[in-house]
Amino acid sequence: LIQSLNSLHLKQKSQDFYMPKIFIRVRSPQQLNSLYPKLGESTNLLTGFIAPKFSLENADEYINEIRKINSSSLNTVYFMPIFESNTIINLENRYKILYALKNKLNDISELVLNIRVGGNDLCHCFGIRRNSNESIYSIHPISNILADIITVFGEEYIVSGPVWEYYSGDNWIEGLENELAQDRLNGFIGKTVIHPNQIPYVNEGYKVSLKDFNDATSILNWSSDTISMVSGNTSFERMNEYKTHYNWAKKIIFLSKIYGIKENINS
Repeated sequence: LIQSLNSLHLKQKSQDFYMPKIFIRVRSPQQLNSLYPKLGESTNLLTGFIAPKFSLENADEYINEIRKINSSSLNTVYFMPIFESNTIINLENRYKILYALKNKLNDISELVLNIRVGGNDLCHCFGIRRNSNESIYSIHPISNILADIITVFGEEYIVSGPVWEYYSGDNWIEGLENELAQDRLNGFIGKTVIHPNQIPYVNEGYKVSLKDFNDATSILNWSSDTISMVSGNTSFERMNEYKTHYNWAKKIIFLSKIYGIKENINS
């Protein structure tokens, strides 16, 4: 890893080329502490770190390490925790744990680009695995945990959808598209991919429909002189309410800038 980043850093000095945002997935706060100083000048290529199985047991250490790194770094180093620890399975303690983790992350909220969820790791605790024609939202013990994470974090943080493990074979595209639709409906933004085959489908899945874009634009441009705060949408299919749909409209415009717009108004 260090050699690869150093090679990229040296190459970038003599040649201009596209560089994606690079995150390093570490195994522990201690590894983060020992690794970062070894990266040397190549730290300028680093966007941030990913913390698997983020929990109350390691949260303080991770947060302290991220703070320490940012106190000495010329570039902002971001943080992406993954909620996949079996500690959040226990329903009796789950709410307390999630809100305690939120309180801790709020202290570095400006450094948390994204909160990820580990659907497959949570399934592992129950000995469950979905097939390519099934969705994680049909696994109620897991979907309940995902819903609780969105409930606690979704108002203030970007939370991305769980991994879809299929990248070839029967039904994998239809299964991915189906789960992406349910991710969006439940408030998840983005999806962790585990194979390049998945990338175009995830990017396409988060494009905004032209109908949604037009409605969102209309809502955000609502005239303060208009007496009514409710109106039929541009295609006269549904009602738009300024106060009710304002947050939705902001999200739609945000997604359109990142992922683009589907030209088919019915998609």
